[in-house]
Amino acid sequence: MVIMACSDEAELVHMTATAAAYDEGPIAYRYPRGEGVGVDLPQVGKVLEIGKGRIVREGTNVAILSLGTRLAEAMKAADALETLGLSATVADARFAKPLDHDLIRQLVRHHEVLITIEEGSRGGFGAFVLHFLSDQGLTDNGLKVRTMTLPDIYQDHDTPAKMYDEARLNAPHIVETAMRALGRSAEIIKLRG
Repeated sequence: MVIMACSDEAELVHMTATAAAYDEGPIAYRYPRGEGVGVDLPQVGKVLEIGKGRIVREGTNVAILSLGTRLAEAMKAADALETLGLSATVADARFAKPLDHDLIRQLVRHHEVLITIEEGSRGGFGAFVLHFLSDQGLTDNGLKVRTMTLPDIYQDHDTPAKMYDEARLNAPHIVETAMRALGRSAEIIKLRG
């Protein structure tokens, strides 16, 4: 089974084309409710390579691996981290199944912290990544991994923006997760101060 999640409207067009062209078994893609981020739509969707993500921004300290529409918030978080003297790579996983093993290896090889973020519950994409890292021994040398998922609580129905904020899946929460992973919690308190 192939599982995709689009980061924006253009990716949704490409994933629709990919699903239409795929004949090797079940394929699914997730798209959230609400408005998109406002990117230009391609005239024709291109078929994506199954199981291949993409790097959207290069950095050196923190890697943020996003599945789905949290990519825009990951980019905002990378900008905020840069103002704090930290460089962040942002990658769009595109696929929860199959995982892009080469992309994940590249991210953990060149960063101290890997943060996964998704619009799913515990046991989903972040768990798939952790399982792969564990099986490959990629956490054995001090890599700090944090998974950001929807909380295991009942959330009242509201606007997507408010629900993501309550779920702590927006840019400030990504920054806080990175800072805590790096042992820089005192700076978080100063930022709030």
